[in-house]
Amino acid sequence: MKGRIPVIAIIVLIMLVSTPLMANSVADKTVEWLSNKGLSPSWIVVIISMLPIIELRGSIPVAIMLFGMSWQKAALLSIVGNMIPIPFILLLMNWCFALLSKFKLGARFTNWLFARTRRKGKSIEKYEAIGLALFVGIPLPGTGAWTGAFAADIFGIRFWRAMLFIFIGVLLAAAIVVSLSLMGNWAIS
Repeated sequence: MKGRIPVIAIIVLIMLVSTPLMANSVADKTVEWLSNKGLSPSWIVVIISMLPIIELRGSIPVAIMLFGMSWQKAALLSIVGNMIPIPFILLLMNWCFALLSKFKLGARFTNWLFARTRRKGKSIEKYEAIGLALFVGIPLPGTGAWTGAFAADIFGIRFWRAMLFIFIGVLLAAAIVVSLSLMGNWAIS
């Protein structure tokens, strides 16, 4: 172990480098499109944080680095936006997937999504609700509130318990992404 860089240091380094890049890529194009539709920066941040994959990992850097929002406002808007779709996902997921599974392509997609979520959700399976919070809270590709909601349903975590631990995970992710965004913003200045 002596002389090796800890894994967490590598993850933090990757996120420090990728956070500004993320703000200038997909999120930047989304911001431009939404701005052209006449939406305010606050609404743009909320909408970006609601999107799967991007979630608050993309909205917080956009809010802080692109719009110059305070970290408090960026975090609040992003947390609210990130949580808006979660109850709907938890309540309607089984119905939507049953409907999709009636079609060949839909069945392939749902099978792929369930297999991927089970594979990525080992911590959830082992530690249940606390594992769910950590899974949602560690801002890495393939984790987040959307995937956490899928995993909660797959692993049988009850609605309100899932909502609580996904919310805790979103708070943790927000703290991490705000810190990295502020460090990235500081490094750019």
